[in-house]
Amino acid sequence: MNKKQLAGKVSKETDLTKAEAEKVIDVALKKIEESLIQGEKVRLVGFGNFLVRTRAGRVGRNPQTGEKITIGSTKTPAFVPGINLKAAIKGK
Repeated sequence: MNKKQLAGKVSKETDLTKAEAEKVIDVALKKIEESLIQGEKVRLVGFGNFLVRTRAGRVGRNPQTGEKITIGSTKTPAFVPGINLKAAIKGK
């Protein structure tokens, strides 16, 4: 499902037009992104948590030359599903 399809489904269950529903989705996603950039955890009770994980730096190898290289630490977004979402997917 893409964003337009999601907006269509949201608009069918609300009094919003597809364009309005898509705008609401855009704003919600933007606010989640802004919170993650600030290092905040976003909790959607029953659905899951969005958070930023930090990967430690490490030593790797250049596959062409075999030379050792230093790979710096990086931040990456992560999603941890909630209990209700896990149960829904398992069919319980």
